[in-house]
Amino acid sequence: MALINVNGKRFKNFMAKLYGIGAAIVILGALFKILHLKGADQMLIIGLTTEAVIFFISAFEAPAKDYDWSLIYPELSIDEEGSGNGPRGTVTQELDKMMAEAKIGPELIDSLSDGMRKLSDTAASLNNAADAAGASAAYSEQLTEAAKSMEALNALYSVQLENSTNQMEMQNNLMEKLGSAGQQSEALATEVEKMAGNLTQLNSVYGNMLAAMNLNRS
Repeated sequence: MALINVNGKRFKNFMAKLYGIGAAIVILGALFKILHLKGADQMLIIGLTTEAVIFFISAFEAPAKDYDWSLIYPELSIDEEGSGNGPRGTVTQELDKMMAEAKIGPELIDSLSDGMRKLSDTAASLNNAADAAGASAAYSEQLTEAAKSMEALNALYSVQLENSTNQMEMQNNLMEKLGSAGQQSEALATEVEKMAGNLTQLNSVYGNMLAAMNLNRS
């Protein structure tokens, strides 16, 4: 009496879990070794040992059942000469029969091919039209940006022109003030000269008076 039934469901479930747990241990061992972690050698030994044990136990697994697919697909059946003994051309014959019943002839297939080709050409034309529309939109956007830039330049030019005009007016006012100041300076100089002449005359008169007073005293 066998202790373990390798064909039983419990053994298959156990092996499925063993494969998963063993693979995890092997991966951890390899990870420790790659990253040079502490205990990497021990983990690698444990992982490889686990893998060896799993391979040893898997040797006792029953081989997978080989199903006779020819029972479902007769085309797969093989006769004694090694060639398929199932009904050949069954699929092709059925397809031809279905096409005949649906009245699908070569003319319809050619027409369908032409229609698909025209559809492809139309799609290509639409793509070109879409590209042209995109280019037109981009060009229009560039024109809009250029117009905005021109407006900004015009505004800047207007501001500069206004500033220049104001500066010219200020300079003209300053020149006018300087001109009037020059005229006032000339008039002041004339008055000063007159005052100097009057003072000279006054000094002469005062000197004559002093001289006359001195003569009277003597």
